[in-house]
Amino acid sequence: MKKINVITLGCSKNLIDSEVLMRQLQNDYTITHDSDEASEIVIINTCGFINDAKEESIDTILSAVEAKKAGDIKKVYVTGCLSERYKKDLASEISSIDGFFGVNELPAVLNALNVDYKNELLGERLLTTPKHYAYLKISEGCDRTCSFCAIPLIRGKHKSKTIEEVVKEATFLASQGVKEIMLIAQDLTYYGIDIYQKRNITELVQKISEVDGIEWIRLHYAYPAGFPEDLLDLIKNNPKVCNYLDIPLQHINESVLKSMKRVLGNDGTIQLVNKFKEKIPNAAIRTTLIVGYPGETEDDFDQLMDFVRTYKFDRLGVFQYSPEEGTSAYELIDDVSDEIKQDRADRLMMLQQEISFELNKAKEGRIFKTIIDNKEGDYYIGRTEYDSPEVDNEVLIPVQNHELVIGEFYNVKITKAEFYDLYGTVV
Repeated sequence: MKKINVITLGCSKNLIDSEVLMRQLQNDYTITHDSDEASEIVIINTCGFINDAKEESIDTILSAVEAKKAGDIKKVYVTGCLSERYKKDLASEISSIDGFFGVNELPAVLNALNVDYKNELLGERLLTTPKHYAYLKISEGCDRTCSFCAIPLIRGKHKSKTIEEVVKEATFLASQGVKEIMLIAQDLTYYGIDIYQKRNITELVQKISEVDGIEWIRLHYAYPAGFPEDLLDLIKNNPKVCNYLDIPLQHINESVLKSMKRVLGNDGTIQLVNKFKEKIPNAAIRTTLIVGYPGETEDDFDQLMDFVRTYKFDRLGVFQYSPEEGTSAYELIDDVSDEIKQDRADRLMMLQQEISFELNKAKEGRIFKTIIDNKEGDYYIGRTEYDSPEVDNEVLIPVQNHELVIGEFYNVKITKAEFYDLYGTVV
């Protein structure tokens, strides 16, 4: 069979889209993912979220075009967010691409490859992650109007899957050996509004926790406003739901939040974080912040630094503001220089590094349930329930002292802590 290499750029939502596509192609083609091996066909699943992601997508497309000119590739197809947003521009600028497709055009991609869409494969994917964990998308799109975000322009309005669909997919994942599921959506806590007329994320998570084989459920991308309090009770009381919450707060300054069109202002954000810490004091909170938003002054940034210093988030990501066509913030003057954006991002991450080291040092001598992801050199690499793959801390366990199984859980005593890594031994 002909070989297709699927290249995935961007977030875990894109990764799931690629996995669904690969499963549909699996019976008709030999499939590789992000491979350096030679293949007749390349499909590039692009990201169009911020400037850096767009540049990476364009560079990948141009590299594939050069390989096609050299005769190393016969056909190149482009799909995903960048293609959805700039299809006409890309097609006029890069004519040697064999087809551009948007984010919801899976049947059209298959048709271009002479493959019929298989309804019986609904909910199935060809996993690219280690077999013991997977991402699970519970909804598509977003109804929010955040001034800086182009996702609703790309992915459309919020659309939930039914509970039955999600549980079916979770059951399939468990049948493949998946033990840990990362629930993802553009707006996780808005789940169910469109089909159940209420926020139904808590019931959904409870149903997934009842699937045999699933031991950890992790929650990513929860929008702050309207956060359902019963979800906090479930996190606290259900042993399968990780004490972990990913909730992008973006900023803390009142005027910046207002311009960003974030529903919660300064007071509401602080009240919400306090509620988290009161209800589930043992939970790790991951958040993301934006620096260099139009009009952000040094005083505004200092307030953000104080906020992080006070609340000591377990995990923190920082984005430098990037003007996106079609968003309301695009009409604002981008008056914070690239140099200042970089400086503020660096200062914020330096502060977070100190916080991370302090929080990690407090784990020394304690024992944590740890899943083993892989083996690298002299160490097994694991994670606790407080750490998501790729973005959070890792637990390093010396190979010479243990013989561990990838994908299994062990109790690990932390013997040493660094800024972003923990070292331990199995007990």
